[in-house]
Amino acid sequence: MSRAADIARLTIAPLFVIAGTVHLLRPALFEPVMPPGVPHPLLVIMVTGAAELAGAAALFVPKLRWLAGTMLAVYAVCVYPANILHAVRDLSTGTGLGWAYHYPRLFAQPFICWWALTAGGVTGGRRS
Repeated sequence: MSRAADIARLTIAPLFVIAGTVHLLRPALFEPVMPPGVPHPLLVIMVTGAAELAGAAALFVPKLRWLAGTMLAVYAVCVYPANILHAVRDLSTGTGLGWAYHYPRLFAQPFICWWALTAGGVTGGRRS
């Protein structure tokens, strides 16, 4: 396992633990940003929180690490529409978090995907 993967794992896993915990303990925060048409939004929020926690933990299990990094990156892609909707709603009403939050958040998504892949040992051409 490379040093970069070790650092990525030690830095991204806590963020997914925090996000997953907030999803499970405060799901109402996420309901307004669920894209229309998502069935059973509360259940989806709870499942995504559990997925974040499971993915973060799996990054520390060598046999699951590659899959965890891959799935966390896929997860980051899948939640991007909710991030966009959140930004549009907040910025159009002026009642939300504003550009200082949304601009970096929206443009950080590819980095988050790369970070998860690195944490899982997916990048660098060898499986770990």
